[in-house]
Amino acid sequence: MPSRQPRREVEAFGDGVGLTGEESNLTPWAPAVDIYETENELVVKADLPDVNPQDLDIRVENNILTIRGERKFETKVHDDNYLRIERAYGSFSRSFSLASSVNSEAIKADYQNGVLTLSIPKREEAKPKQIKVNVGTHAVAAEGTHAMGTHAMAAAA
Repeated sequence: MPSRQPRREVEAFGDGVGLTGEESNLTPWAPAVDIYETENELVVKADLPDVNPQDLDIRVENNILTIRGERKFETKVHDDNYLRIERAYGSFSRSFSLASSVNSEAIKADYQNGVLTLSIPKREEAKPKQIKVNVGTHAVAAEGTHAMGTHAMAAAA
């Protein structure tokens, strides 16, 4: 199992779970979430099997990413017919604090095979930049003269 370490880009803000009405006797739940970082974006993956994408509410307010939704208990089967109920149902809410280095205005959401994937691009100024080092005879000679000093050059001659 991979070690879990807090990331500077995202930190868990807190989980809120609440159920109302007939579902209050079922176990509250919060979907499992993986968060990872690439060079260009932050990716959040949440396991949401049997959650209708229309029942999801994803928003960012004050740099807080919140994913809310509900997995509804199937009413097609009568309660007396169940032999075991282990899966949790009801409403859920997960919130995460986003760093200012991400562009929360350009989040993309994709839902496939019960997994919600949020792609949050980094701001251009937060992306790593490669600095090219120019090597030329003029720059090397000037640098060499400065580094060695006048006395060292005279001694070397």
